[in-house]
This record gives sequence, C-alpha cells and structure tokens, in this order.
Amino acid sequence: MGVYWAIAMRSFRRFATYRIATVSGAFTNSVFGFILCGVYLTLWNERPGLGGYDVNDALTFVWLQQGLLLPIGLFGASTTVELGERVRSGEIAVDLYRPTHLLLWWLSMDLGRAMFQLIVRGGIPLLVGALVFDLKFPSRPEAWLAVAIGLLFAILVSFGIRYLVALSGFWIIDSRGTEAAAMLVSLFFSGAVLPLVVFPGWFGEFVRATPWAATLQVPIDIWLGRNPSGIGGALLFQIGWILVLLLVGQLVTQLATRKVVIQGG
Repeated sequence: MGVYWAIAMRSFRRFATYRIATVSGAFTNSVFGFILCGVYLTLWNERPGLGGYDVNDALTFVWLQQGLLLPIGLFGASTTVELGERVRSGEIAVDLYRPTHLLLWWLSMDLGRAMFQLIVRGGIPLLVGALVFDLKFPSRPEAWLAVAIGLLFAILVSFGIRYLVALSGFWIIDSRGTEAAAMLVSLFFSGAVLPLVVFPGWFGEFVRATPWAATLQVPIDIWLGRNPSGIGGALLFQIGWILVLLLVGQLVTQLATRKVVIQGG
C-alpha cells in the first residue's frame, strides 16, 4: 500500500502548486454562494420547512454545496479527465505496463487531489458563509467523525462513477460526450441544483436512491443531522454504492485490458 500512499501524496503536492487557480476558484464559489442564498431565502420564505429543512438548514446546504463541488468532483475532476484523455490517445497502455493496479493507481491520484481541494476549496467558502450567515455545525465529536467518513465515502462514490465514464472510451473511442452528459446528470441528481429533499413522491424517492445522492446530499444531511435513516443508515447507503461501483469498475478494467491486448496483438 506504500506505493499508493506515495501516489496520493504526490497528487496532493501537484494540486497544491496551482495556488492562484485555487484561490480564484474559491472566490467564484463564494460569489455563487451569495447568489444561491438569495434564491434559497426567497424559496424558503415562500415555503417554510420545505423538504424538512428550515432556513438555516437551507443556507448551510448552500455553503457546503459550494465547498464540496470541486473536492467531490461533481463538475468532473482533472484526474479522471486525464484518464479519459489517456484512453483516447492510447497512452493508457503505459499505465497498464506499470506493476500497479490501474483502478487503485487512479483512485490514489484522485484522493490526493480531493484532500487538497477539500482543505482549500472546501474551507474558504464555508468560512465566508459562516461569517455572514448563522450556519449549522455539528456539535459533538462523533458527529464530526461521521461527517469526515461521509465525505470520504462521497469522494469514493464520485470516483467510481467518473472512473467508469473515463473507461467508456475503450468502447466509444471518445468519452468526452459521455463526460459532459455525466456531469449534467451528476449536478442534478447529487443535489447541486436543489436539495433532493425538496422533490416529492416517487420521484424524490428515486433521486435519493441513486449513487449521485451519496456524493453530496447524503454527506450534507449527515452534517445537518437530517438523515431519515440515521447516520448509520446513511453511511451504509454510501458503502453499498462504493462496493457496487468499485466492483463494476474492476470488471470493466479487466474487460478493457483484454480489449487493449487483443487490439495490440
């Protein structure tokens, strides 16, 4: 496991070099946070208690959402975008020659990226929001631990989805269209447009059961203490999707490797 830890640390240092881009991105997230707060305040003043959230819940959701967009990779992440590009260019063959597991290599890269983005891009917008609004924070040490685990699981679920999208390039040659479509689906079904709790009936049940819900809605609800099935149920929901996505990712990796060997042969 030492090699994968080294890969993650190298990825962390790599993204730490983009200081200006990181700060400007955090500023952009903060600006959008204020815009969304205006929208959410109007909506919750018209519909108090919408989705079981009060106004402070909704405002906290906004700033957590803005802080987590990049760490979780809801707009896509440069690591998996790079993987897709390597599949398109054929450089993925070099990755397959390495004495490491392809999925674990790119997972380590993505975790290093996410940890840096979480500290900087996640922390700055939340701090800005907390200075202006009365946001909610976990009050107990065990709640903070649950939040940390939920965020890690959210990153793993997101990676599992993005990894499969990137590997689709083995069969469709160019995965950029799939990546764009996946980003739109991710933004809606994760709760980045509106909290998933506001959707009623069967549609609300459906969107909250998708893997995208595990990337944003679930960890934010853990933060807010609003999980209907409790923290344990929320974490089990994430674990279930992690297992499904990584197992499917392993299967697709094996199929893709055989495809490369056949084409190369």
